[in-house]
Amino acid sequence: MYREFFQLEKYPFNNSPDPAFLCMLPHAREALACLEYGIAARKGFLVLLGEVGTGKTTLLRSAINTLRGTSVHTSFIFNPRLEMLEFLEFMLSDFGLTPVNKTKSGMLLQLNRWLVDRFAAGDTCVLIVDEAQSLSTELLEEIRLLTNLETDTQKLLQIVLSGQPELESTLRDPGLRQLRQRIALWCRTQPLTREQTGEYMQQRLTIAGAKEAIFLPDAIDTVHQFSRGIPRLINLLCEHSIILAYVERLKQIPGSLVYAVAADLDLGDDSATSLTMTGGPRRTEQITAAARPDEKERL
Repeated sequence: MYREFFQLEKYPFNNSPDPAFLCMLPHAREALACLEYGIAARKGFLVLLGEVGTGKTTLLRSAINTLRGTSVHTSFIFNPRLEMLEFLEFMLSDFGLTPVNKTKSGMLLQLNRWLVDRFAAGDTCVLIVDEAQSLSTELLEEIRLLTNLETDTQKLLQIVLSGQPELESTLRDPGLRQLRQRIALWCRTQPLTREQTGEYMQQRLTIAGAKEAIFLPDAIDTVHQFSRGIPRLINLLCEHSIILAYVERLKQIPGSLVYAVAADLDLGDDSATSLTMTGGPRRTEQITAAARPDEKERL
């Protein structure tokens, strides 16, 4: 529906971590290069830090996609609240292995043999743990011990911990100093500046097939104001603004419309809260009813 109205080929502001929509702004380019180098050079232990919604998972998927042509095997653990045996079983299964012995020693021996075979074949094996700030101290120590799986010259398993800034605080714990000393590279994501917010929005629209500017300059200012440069919030604001613009048949989106959307979403700006409390427009019901008549049908 709104794709036809704005002549778009794709949905530009989905919040799924699609590498096709990775915008190569300076901080993203630096973090991606850090990940790709660390994995390809077999540095062993990498940490990716960033605030909620700053694109860590998208960067991870993009890095893995870039390395797929070089025989990379990945295990992506997205739920870190596991016991050690559950963690090992999940990791082996995600590497495509069926645990033959579900004891800790049995699974570690199976993993080690498989990693040695993969290394002999010239393959790279990567363990990625997302939301790593939620890992227990005990599990972090067990993950550190996985770095002991090595040859005389190379690490057999590349480990990437991805998490929010709290992860760095956890890793400063004196009890985890051995793990911290093994971290070869620190990669970071950052919120976007106002200029970068505009570039980010335009790049995503261009990738989606936009031929003309959809957001007016004051709309970009308002998106940045309420999102604080967090890509996930930028996507949320832009998606709802495009839907509302479609409902109101506006080909270009002004700042006032984004402001109304931000107020409706309660995104934490005092002026937005004031607008809502004084009877300002609440548009969610209108948007849902007019632009999403069928919950099963994507716009």
